[in-house]
Amino acid sequence: QVQLVESGGGLVQAGGSLRLSCAASGFIFNANAMGWYRQAPGEQRDVVATISSGGTTIYTDSVKGRFTISRDNARNTVYLHMNSLKPEDTAVYYCAALSSYNLGFRNYWGQGTQVTVSS
Repeated sequence: QVQLVESGGGLVQAGGSLRLSCAASGFIFNANAMGWYRQAPGEQRDVVATISSGGTTIYTDSVKGRFTISRDNARNTVYLHMNSLKPEDTAVYYCAALSSYNLGFRNYWGQGTQVTVSS
């Protein structure tokens, strides 16, 4: 059973930092690409960052230079370090295990964690 459990969200002032964590289980974590997505009220869910099984990272333009995605395969955990936060970063952040042979060629999602950035 694939499970993804996010933690680390909360309320932070503009310019502050947060670290989100995603604990994964139920699949071969070290062989799977992972990602962080976010969804603001009334908006679609958009990709924030992805990291391949080999550690290659991709970021959406709006977070480049501010956010860092990383993974710890020994702990089956993926992280999102967020610096210089802006009010427009406010959203529910979701961890994703991305489509692969191991997952039956579909994405799996965590429950989400709220990040609110005050101005």
